[in-house]
Amino acid sequence: MSNPTSVENQKVQLEPPVITRAPKRSRDYQQIPLFKDVNPLDWEDWHWQLKHRIRTKEELEQIIKLTPSEEKGIDKAKGRLAMAITPYWASLIDAEDENCPIRRQAVPVSDEFLISPHEMADPCAEDRDSPASHLVHRYPDRVLLLATDHCAMYCRHCTRRRLVGDHEEKEGDPATKFDAAIDYIKANRKIRDVLISGGDPLTLEDEVLEALISKIRAISHVELLRIGTRVPVTLPQRVTENLVNMLKKYSPIWMSIHFNHPKEITKRCKNACDMLSEAGVPLGSQSVLLKGINDRPYIMKRLVHELLQIRVRPYYIYQCDPVRGTQHFRTPVASGINIIEKLRGHTSGYAVPTYVIDGPGGGGKIPVGPNYILSQAKGKYVLRNYKGKIYTYLE
Repeated sequence: MSNPTSVENQKVQLEPPVITRAPKRSRDYQQIPLFKDVNPLDWEDWHWQLKHRIRTKEELEQIIKLTPSEEKGIDKAKGRLAMAITPYWASLIDAEDENCPIRRQAVPVSDEFLISPHEMADPCAEDRDSPASHLVHRYPDRVLLLATDHCAMYCRHCTRRRLVGDHEEKEGDPATKFDAAIDYIKANRKIRDVLISGGDPLTLEDEVLEALISKIRAISHVELLRIGTRVPVTLPQRVTENLVNMLKKYSPIWMSIHFNHPKEITKRCKNACDMLSEAGVPLGSQSVLLKGINDRPYIMKRLVHELLQIRVRPYYIYQCDPVRGTQHFRTPVASGINIIEKLRGHTSGYAVPTYVIDGPGGGGKIPVGPNYILSQAKGKYVLRNYKGKIYTYLE
């Protein structure tokens, strides 16, 4: 018999009300001194956006008022993960608020150069699990193919900061650079799922990306092809008719998009996601739990609700990996568990992602969440529901 006794007598923390919002408009870029003379056709050209990324303190000072920590961070962020911010993303930044979630993800700060003892260059041990150049093989039936080192914007919490960034190394001949990876996939018939990531594969030209996709699609035992990207969020102009028509030719292709905050879901981002959805590309979101950005349940609830409205299924929330220089972004694991507690049963099942910790040292994704099984014995489970009420299930 069910017992409705509550297991939680403490008061539930009140969260601000969740308000459903239409996708937001970015700040009028022509009101920003640095972009006031930009032609609208140029603004919508993804090549122009990449070419005119903000890379210097002097450029950024024309957009926001820098803090001393940001000035120090920009001065020290040289080399592979130097600052690079698309004009589009810059137009979303709150010029006065140093805690703006858009700003904190893009602008280096001095805390990046405080390294904690447990932080690692390669926390997921991808280099160890690389049987061929550009390839990571950890799980039995799927592989990760790193198609490029480049991104439209360099997120300050990047897990692959050891690899990703603008640098002087040659990319190699795109016609042959993935041959070893392709040969490995062909030779391993257990591989049924290939994830193309990077860097960001959507920074590649259409023909380069298509050449890679077509080679993978030609492998008979590969059933599922996925693309991991942040471009629809940081550079939605890249999602063009040519791109979606090309992807449609190789259907089914699934896409995982990195969203972290509701402010990222603008009308321009929605248009990019609409184009992908209407081309038959199923969309999922992957978020990283970031301190002071999305670690409050009401912020994450707003994000997952707004994602569903643009046809993006919340898929994962990642605990921020212990990669070097990211301590200021990491939250307690309890924060992620609390978010799932406040979502499960309190909103649509489609809106509840899986919270995972990528096991440091190459353990892979480990799901973490509230404990709903209170006890178990032979044929008897004592469970609690989302309200904290106890129920018994007899097998």
